[in-house]
Amino acid sequence: MPLSRVGPVTGSWERATAGRAAPLALVDLEAFDANAADLVRRAAGKPVRVASKSVRCRALLRRVLDRPGFRGVMAYSVREALWLAADGFTDLFVAYPSADREALEAVAANGHAAAQVTVTVDSAEHVAFLAALRRPHPLRVAVDVDASLRVGSLHLGVRRSPLRSAGQVVAVARAAQAAGLDVVGLMFYDAQVAGLPDSSPAVRLVKARSTRDLLGRRAEVVAAVRDVAGLEFVNGGGTGSLHVASRDPSLTELAAGSGLFGPTLFDGYRSFRPRPAAAFALPVVRRPAPGVVTVFGGGYIASGPPGWSRSPSVLAPRGLRLLRSEGAGEVQTPLRGRAADGLGIGDRVWFRHAKAGELCERFDELYLVRGDELVDRVPTYRGEAANFG
Repeated sequence: MPLSRVGPVTGSWERATAGRAAPLALVDLEAFDANAADLVRRAAGKPVRVASKSVRCRALLRRVLDRPGFRGVMAYSVREALWLAADGFTDLFVAYPSADREALEAVAANGHAAAQVTVTVDSAEHVAFLAALRRPHPLRVAVDVDASLRVGSLHLGVRRSPLRSAGQVVAVARAAQAAGLDVVGLMFYDAQVAGLPDSSPAVRLVKARSTRDLLGRRAEVVAAVRDVAGLEFVNGGGTGSLHVASRDPSLTELAAGSGLFGPTLFDGYRSFRPRPAAAFALPVVRRPAPGVVTVFGGGYIASGPPGWSRSPSVLAPRGLRLLRSEGAGEVQTPLRGRAADGLGIGDRVWFRHAKAGELCERFDELYLVRGDELVDRVPTYRGEAANFG
């Protein structure tokens, strides 16, 4: 494809990956590093725990953790945390409850892993489940607290923890201690603030009200739990809410990961705009009609509520769009637009994914580029046969 038909960024990517077979995925290191610096700026002095599910590549996790302002990993699987701990990663917080007895017992059986891995509870049921495991070494736990907004009967936010009040959280913390678990942390994820674009005045109102509500409720919960447990961390926020969560003195650290890649779901935020750092290229394999081309693959639909916002978006050449009647397909994706007639078989179309780390579930490796230079090829979790769900 003539470079005149792509933008300056994708033109550099074309030159850096020239001769490499597509489909391929890449990360632009200049954009990745700029996004990392912006996350630290927005965190305003609080350390940022990097969310591994949004990266899913050990080389890039190391790269960001080597930067000032980042500390620790927010993992999504106990087996993932074990794998990372064995590779030298430290301070691993598995931020989702697990029912994987074998993996949890492997953490408790390994002194190093037990010292580095913290697992999540949000109920007496979780506590009882962990208490029944073989535990040669004590398990570290953090209590997940519901950070959603309640307005009357409305629940605005995600359905995660059932715990909201200080009394409820203290009761679970006490039960965990009585079961021989070491309560070291609290977590508050404000999905209705961090995960929603600023798409309307109503959304912005929900975000502002939720932030005010959380400021008071978090302080009450944290103070109550500190009376009964020696907390090492209180985690909150996400890429979309760092700038507001950083103002809460109750939080000792923040969490972020998606903002490193800058997927399309962040395009609607007004307070910040990450640079597109991750992309994938698919080759043209058909020209079924004037103004239409078909590329190989492309059905990389992001998780969440189904809809067009979860589909990949064409980045270059400009003027191409998905067909509403077909969308992004499992093995081929038709595209319509004026740019189609200038494309030949084998030319590339560049896309951005709607979310961040899920892209790595489709590719075994990432090309790391800087300008026109191909810097490295690194495996994703998938490329290391490390699939955790």
